[in-house]
Amino acid sequence: MASLNFEQLKERSLEIRKRYHELELTHHGCEWTVEEDALAFLTDAGLVGRNVMSQQGRWPKANTEEELKHKIGESIWWLTVLAQRMNIDIEDVTVEFLTKTEGLLGK
Repeated sequence: MASLNFEQLKERSLEIRKRYHELELTHHGCEWTVEEDALAFLTDAGLVGRNVMSQQGRWPKANTEEELKHKIGESIWWLTVLAQRMNIDIEDVTVEFLTKTEGLLGK
């Protein structure tokens, strides 16, 4: 399995988002807003939940493993894009969260 650091995550995520912005301009005449991106993320996050239920045998849908993996990756992508659009460094906030939570839990 290939590895990926935060800089690569940000660069690749933003390049993909740029291409989607081009499609939005073609189809809608304008790029999605940050709020629309957030709604798209929430939709995908909900699908993660539904696919987890299916994978765990709690929802009657077959063959969700690949879709689950895709939606987890897509959710990370959306969070990366959202952070960038709001001038938040995804790496900094992730490290801050992990450090704070480890401290709270007595690591």
